[in-house]
Amino acid sequence: MEWHVTDAESLRVIDTEIGDHSFSPAEYEILRRVIYATADFDYANLIHFSEQALQSGAAALAARTTIVVDVPMVQVGITPAIQATFANPVYCGMDALTRPQKGKSQTAWGIETLAQRYPEGIFVIGDSEVALATLVAMIEAQAARPALVVATPAGFLDTATLKNRLQETLIPHVRIEGRKGSAVVAAAIVNGLVDLAWQAYGQESPAMN
Repeated sequence: MEWHVTDAESLRVIDTEIGDHSFSPAEYEILRRVIYATADFDYANLIHFSEQALQSGAAALAARTTIVVDVPMVQVGITPAIQATFANPVYCGMDALTRPQKGKSQTAWGIETLAQRYPEGIFVIGDSEVALATLVAMIEAQAARPALVVATPAGFLDTATLKNRLQETLIPHVRIEGRKGSAVVAAAIVNGLVDLAWQAYGQESPAMN
């Protein structure tokens, strides 16, 4: 991300309002990106990082692991940073070619198809609750074992249950607890991780110049 003076001022405000916290430096950088993108400080209490989530995600990015997203908004949001750094392939479930099926949305079938093709990929589910349900079911059935899952869909019905099920799989993940979340949040998490990974693997990110 290319930072300007106004960005620095906004980050300073975030740091002041957050104050003391228990996040690791890498986790806090991700949180700052989310709050910066949403202006919503509730995410300081809602974001959750599983053990080794950021380490696993950074290693997968460095290995040029395929990234699978649920909706075009996430794909558009992360592609510039990916192209400027690790150049991982990015595929969208909504755009995946699948045979017409009943009982699931196009996005859910797309995620299932892509998870079968890239079972150890990085999965970013920013918007679609049914896509998250499909992915979690495949993980539970051991049909997929992602390197990282970013789960941020908003919802009122089964979203919290799905996120709890994701936690129980022990797959490395970053999730937003409760009802809040969006594709914007997912993109902010991934873009923050891309910058951290690019630095961690000894390369200076063009996006940070």
